[in-house]
Amino acid sequence: MAKKTSTLGIFTEAIGLYFSNFSKFMKYMTFPALGQLGGLLLVFLITYVYTQNMPPLIEKYPDLSNVPLFIGISLLITLPGLAIFCKAFWEYLVAYGAINSMYENMQKSGKVYDFDAHTELIKRRAFSFIGLWALFGVFQLVALCPLFWVICGILAVYFVLVFQVFTYEPELSPVGCVKKSLSLVKGHFGQTFLLMALAGLLTYLFIPQLFIKLFEVAKINGFLVNAIMPVITQLPVPEFVSHSDAAMFTVHIFIAQIIIQYTLPLRSIMWSMWYKELNKSLPSVSRKKRPSEVLMEESHKKYGKKKLDRNLLKRASEKDDEQ
Repeated sequence: MAKKTSTLGIFTEAIGLYFSNFSKFMKYMTFPALGQLGGLLLVFLITYVYTQNMPPLIEKYPDLSNVPLFIGISLLITLPGLAIFCKAFWEYLVAYGAINSMYENMQKSGKVYDFDAHTELIKRRAFSFIGLWALFGVFQLVALCPLFWVICGILAVYFVLVFQVFTYEPELSPVGCVKKSLSLVKGHFGQTFLLMALAGLLTYLFIPQLFIKLFEVAKINGFLVNAIMPVITQLPVPEFVSHSDAAMFTVHIFIAQIIIQYTLPLRSIMWSMWYKELNKSLPSVSRKKRPSEVLMEESHKKYGKKKLDRNLLKRASEKDDEQ
């Protein structure tokens, strides 16, 4: 019988695996995290400059006062920033699945490698992956209603393993992933909630606040506040809130959001470990392995820490789609 691992043991081991591969995860998450912020800042900066220069431009070119033309130009000049944001956002969503795949390597060697191959595993199943995120989006929309906060909070615990199920059980549909997550967590609600609480406190509160304090000591916060103040002063704020306070709050939100995104690998590793732990207790169901799964196993045996063969991976994934 497989030895059980405590929730605290999984939590601490996930932290160890994350920080032992910290530099690699930082590199992997840099574009998904900073690309979103950079894209949005580019959109706001271009829009700000454009609107500030509109009066003299209209005087010189009266046709610019035409509302459809004004809107059309506004959309056109923001396209580069939007493109960067959308690309980074997609890569961040893909990381939810790719890092789960990487855990298989970490489980065997304690190290992570060949990020591109693991990312390709998820992108080859983009249609199903988007479907899973669509279900997740519907759930979030429902959760916005105060009447459903309690029930959605409970369901969030049951559905927390959907991305791990998607990665490790590629034969399941998006709805099947949701059902499997529910069946895994059933009977382990308290332990799963405890892991969620620990991960939330560490990656959504403690680490972001730590970086906010460090940035404050290094006077980075003040520099960022001064940088965005020209934009903040143009925005309406409540009378009881000063523009400097609004700017500082905005900076804190941006810093916290970036740190939360950088710690996604830690959460993914932890939930992958929890998935493996809970999956031990379920009765095994024999099924034919998909080509991509066979390839992963053979590559690990043959190459060990070397890179996976991406051409073989692509062909195997194509066979997956045919099944």
